[in-house]
Amino acid sequence: MLSKRMEEALNEQINLELFSAYLYLSMATYFDSINFPGFSHWMKKQFEEEIGHAMKLYNYVYDRRGRVILKEIKAPKTEWKSPLEAFEDAYNHERYISESIYKLVDLAKEEGDKATENMLQWFVEEQVEEEASTYNIVEKLRMIKDHPQGLFMLDRELAKR
Repeated sequence: MLSKRMEEALNEQINLELFSAYLYLSMATYFDSINFPGFSHWMKKQFEEEIGHAMKLYNYVYDRRGRVILKEIKAPKTEWKSPLEAFEDAYNHERYISESIYKLVDLAKEEGDKATENMLQWFVEEQVEEEASTYNIVEKLRMIKDHPQGLFMLDRELAKR
């Protein structure tokens, strides 16, 4: 059974994961609006992943006889100056989510909640992957700068995700 404090913290993380999904869907709409279907496809896949993360936490809360309380999801940013700015935001957001996961791990340790600590290790590993994938795209975009050929090549690459 989850402590009230852990249940509330997991509910906050569910909200953050749903916001993440909403943010990536907003980024997809931005990329669609500037005719980069590959970038949009990548963000839509990221949207689906974030929904999966929220549901993993949702199911865990119920498996531990807790209750999920859904809260308002704030509106995400909708405009970016460039694909680079959008992916920098994605990378920084993933770093923020990582910190949130680490705080949950610390809380689980503090409370002696081994089951939650164990479950959260999946998220710790997932965040390493999330940060690396967004960072790698940021670095490619920094090398490309505003060169149309490079942007179109990267768009084609991201469409394969």
